[in-house]
Amino acid sequence: MTSGPGSGAPPEPGCQVQVGLIVFVYSETVWYALILAALLVAVAAVAVVAARRRFVVVQVSGLSMWPTYRPGDRVLVRRTAGSEVRRGHVVVFESAGRSEWSSGPLPPPAAGAWTIKRVAALAGDPVPDDVVRAVAAQPGAIVPEGALVVLGDGAESSADSRMWGYLPADRVLGVAVRRLSPGPSSPDSEPSAFPVP
Repeated sequence: MTSGPGSGAPPEPGCQVQVGLIVFVYSETVWYALILAALLVAVAAVAVVAARRRFVVVQVSGLSMWPTYRPGDRVLVRRTAGSEVRRGHVVVFESAGRSEWSSGPLPPPAAGAWTIKRVAALAGDPVPDDVVRAVAAQPGAIVPEGALVVLGDGAESSADSRMWGYLPADRVLGVAVRRLSPGPSSPDSEPSAFPVP
């Protein structure tokens, strides 16, 4: 059986077909390799999109979390619902606007104003003594449902639950996973689009 441009028959596997000056070699192995490469590229693209939806990089801009995080530190944040955080987690959350918390869905990371603090108490925990006055609670009161108490590690430089009371849990963007690059001690650190005090 002849195959080629003028024969009308499809080329047999492993045959050569000449079209103009280009010679195509039809081989099942080549086709499998091309399909496998296309699948790998598709899987990699899906993984990148999934990672971008699951993780955010923020840059610390204040001293409120000193010495844990310094100004300029870039921090990888895993998006997590406020109901899933635990005591001791460092969280990034939407800052209160004009002393009132927003409601509804969180803004995209690039569009919001974000803050980073450590969770000191969860709903059902006793209100810490240094927060009692800010939340107008009686000693021995418990943190209400849907609320968190957050404090900065650098207490003297931190505006936190000691000043403005409870953090609504639905304002949490996520939990800090790790520092990606150090702050001021590294002149090579690039600024991020999402600074957090």
